[in-house]
Amino acid sequence: MATAMSEYVVITGMSGAGRSTAADTLEDAGWFVIDNLPPSLIGKVAELVGRPGSETERVALVSGRGGGEYVIELSEAVVHLRQSGANVRVLYLDAADDVLVRRFENTRRRHPLAGDGVFAGITKEREVLEAIKSQADIVIDTSELNVHQLRDRLLDLFERDDPGVGMQTSVVSFGYKHGLPLDVDLVFDCRFLPNPHWVDDLRPLTGLDEPVRDYVLGQPQTDDFLDRLDHLLELLLPAYRKEGKAYLSIAVGCTGGRHRSVVLAEEVAKRVEAHGFKPSVAHRDVGR
Repeated sequence: MATAMSEYVVITGMSGAGRSTAADTLEDAGWFVIDNLPPSLIGKVAELVGRPGSETERVALVSGRGGGEYVIELSEAVVHLRQSGANVRVLYLDAADDVLVRRFENTRRRHPLAGDGVFAGITKEREVLEAIKSQADIVIDTSELNVHQLRDRLLDLFERDDPGVGMQTSVVSFGYKHGLPLDVDLVFDCRFLPNPHWVDDLRPLTGLDEPVRDYVLGQPQTDDFLDRLDHLLELLLPAYRKEGKAYLSIAVGCTGGRHRSVVLAEEVAKRVEAHGFKPSVAHRDVGR
């Protein structure tokens, strides 16, 4: 039986979405990583880790490639592991279909389910994995992330967090023209604000530069928006934590993701922190 001090991460998700990178990152960070462990043996691992004198406290289990029966067994094993009293988090890595196809083509790897082609294999795998995805605590869309960015994101989630906070929060800015982030819980649209892109002196700058920040925060609608959002956060953050939510991701979007959303994401993070949380902040499209 696992002890309350035991900590597990189950790494799963689409082939080509970064499971190997996640495993390597956690292993480098000191986690004990087990790759392709049959779900039937997860309980045995928990039993060994929970024994008196065991020095293994953090274990990452990387799901293997399997069909529907494998995923059902994995889902059941996760439920049992959580019932054992261990701290269990399921990390699901995803990416857009066209990105996954391109990755397999570039590496010349064969998709594990590609009996009728890569795209057909991706479609089948996505259907099979839906059951375990529904149990995920964290879903990361790696479509726009390189290896280094994914590694930083994982370290933010699993190494730089404060366990005493009880719920990790992240704030990300993005541009609607580049697509909605797939791995966020709350999305706020700030395209109602005047766009600095149409101010010649501000266009080459970003929301991390003081002139853009002053421009966005100087709009009369901005204060009202942030005040109302703060009241919403005051309601939602403790409610989510009370319900046992381990992670909360907040996204702020504008047209291109370079100006307004960057400024407001930084401001939202300050308000999240004022409510007793320690958010990480990322600007997905600021460099585009």
